[in-house]
Amino acid sequence: MSRALARLQSWLSGRRRWTAGAVSPWRDIPASIPRPSYARTGHVPAGPSSAVVCDDEAVEKLRRAGRLARRMLDYACALAAPGVTTDAIDALVHDRIVAAGAYPAPYNYMGFPKSICASPNDVICHGIPDSRVLRDGDVVSFDVSVFVDGVFGDNCGTVCVGDVDAAGRRLVDATRGALDAAIAVVRPGACLTEIGDACSDAADARGYGVVRQYCGHGIGTTFHAPPLVSHCRNQNKFRLQKGHVFTIEPMLTEGSPELYVAGDGWTVLTRDEQRAAQFEHTVLVTDAGHEVLTVPPPEGE
Repeated sequence: MSRALARLQSWLSGRRRWTAGAVSPWRDIPASIPRPSYARTGHVPAGPSSAVVCDDEAVEKLRRAGRLARRMLDYACALAAPGVTTDAIDALVHDRIVAAGAYPAPYNYMGFPKSICASPNDVICHGIPDSRVLRDGDVVSFDVSVFVDGVFGDNCGTVCVGDVDAAGRRLVDATRGALDAAIAVVRPGACLTEIGDACSDAADARGYGVVRQYCGHGIGTTFHAPPLVSHCRNQNKFRLQKGHVFTIEPMLTEGSPELYVAGDGWTVLTRDEQRAAQFEHTVLVTDAGHEVLTVPPPEGE
């Protein structure tokens, strides 16, 4: 599909292309909140050179961090409504993360100015929350990550704002399905190629593109670590073993997966201006197969 035709279809459907809004000042974080290494300078030190196998103590910390990240993601998604700005959502989620004694992991990561990522419509990922007002019919992804007890929890979800057209709802459902298909193949001895194949098979079956340039990643005491987890077909023969913890976070596009980065250095957009969606979980490899760590906490927690 040509870019001009994509623009026409977006205009006819009432969808909006991304335009940068005003970014509010940096928010405060109490001095009592433990911070990751990059918090003050924005400089991210080198992480481990190979995938870490987590012991039981580390896994339990990651499990708690994952549950908190999920609770904060669910909160962000619940706030998405027509007339609400992504900056207002960021402020509320920021305050709730800090109130839980955690640090919002994106905050000053390589200079990122906000506490969550908010990526509407043709924004694939890394959108900066700003004065943009969500509108009925938008599709928006929230990537919410926390640092607590020395480890990170990371997850993402896409929600429909108000009355979204059938095509938008199908995209969201297909992206969630791609994540589910990928998680299903995780087990000791599995290759990362299987994750890429599972995501690609799910996308191909519905006619969607798969973003190649952004991957899942190992996670623990380091935010982004080996292994890199590609969601497209690949030849990565890295084999999983019990204790590996990593994210799977496929990004699917309505049209071409070709992309570009906006002038802010962060916002990643589809080149043809079609919509994108993303879902992400943090996953642990277990003896029995896998455990999703970014699940809702038990009742009362």
